[in-house]
Amino acid sequence: MTAPESDPGKTSGTVPGTSSGGTSGATPASAIRLDGPWTHRDVAANGARFHIAEMGEGPLVLLLHGFPQFWWTWRHQLTALADAGYRAVAMDLRGVGGSDRTPRGYDPANLALDITGVVRSLGEPDAALVGHDLGGYLAWTAAVMRPKLVRRLAVSSMPHPRRWRSAMLSDFSQSRAGSYIWGFQRPWLPERQLVAEDAALVGQLIRDWSGPRLPDDESIAIYRRAMTIPSTAHCSIEPYRWMVRSMARPDGIQFNRRMKRPVRVPTLQLHGSLDPAMRTRSTAGSAEYVEAPYRWRLFDGLGHFPHEEDPAAFSAELINWLKDPEPDR
Repeated sequence: MTAPESDPGKTSGTVPGTSSGGTSGATPASAIRLDGPWTHRDVAANGARFHIAEMGEGPLVLLLHGFPQFWWTWRHQLTALADAGYRAVAMDLRGVGGSDRTPRGYDPANLALDITGVVRSLGEPDAALVGHDLGGYLAWTAAVMRPKLVRRLAVSSMPHPRRWRSAMLSDFSQSRAGSYIWGFQRPWLPERQLVAEDAALVGQLIRDWSGPRLPDDESIAIYRRAMTIPSTAHCSIEPYRWMVRSMARPDGIQFNRRMKRPVRVPTLQLHGSLDPAMRTRSTAGSAEYVEAPYRWRLFDGLGHFPHEEDPAAFSAELINWLKDPEPDR
């Protein structure tokens, strides 16, 4: 028996067995609120509390992490964006890092409302959203659901949700590459596997999905510690359970139809040529869902984590695009 699935209308409360922030017990808050030139604080949005790390002043750029990571994955971009004249904010998604672990609310529509709610809570009229992996999936969703709050969109290592669905169902190679998502549909066992041996699987996945330029061992150890915070493994898996289990349900069909609405903000798509988890062919077809200036950038020799594998090249590409007044060139 699995925990109740996502319900956008019920977002209050926390998962039993953990505190509101999920950092009590064996893993202290210091595992999430890592020191650096940024500052940490919590903001309220969409009925929950979210941890953010922020740095710099200027137009807001909101950074959205993927699986199996948390805000720390954007440490290089936080400093690069701040130096370039932006207000850079990296948030922990619902159920991960220092954010609330609620019993429900892990469908993409509700998670996207978390993101746009954080934009409002930060007092900004809009934001450039930068999302990786699951964060990219939610950035696509937010740009469709709340276009007035999204100034620009940059997505790494994740196709448009409709393209993702099509590739997973009709492309055997992509379905095999995403076999971990099918494995997440089992009850309880995936959570146990993720936290076993101090979350050794997290390190294995990051190494397997990276290109030759692996993230350093210290960072992988940080991701492993973060996954062992109570309820994090369960909350990290729930969005993927919804994405698969809802495919034939009314809520999933309605979401897929809703995502037919085109993205109408300038969009940058970034991808590593060696990404084994999300194939280049699956991702490249996302342009058909964008009715705005669209730019594709393929990083040769990088895997699923281009922003960590070559942070200088990734940050330069992102900042040049953000500053470009004619992003369709």
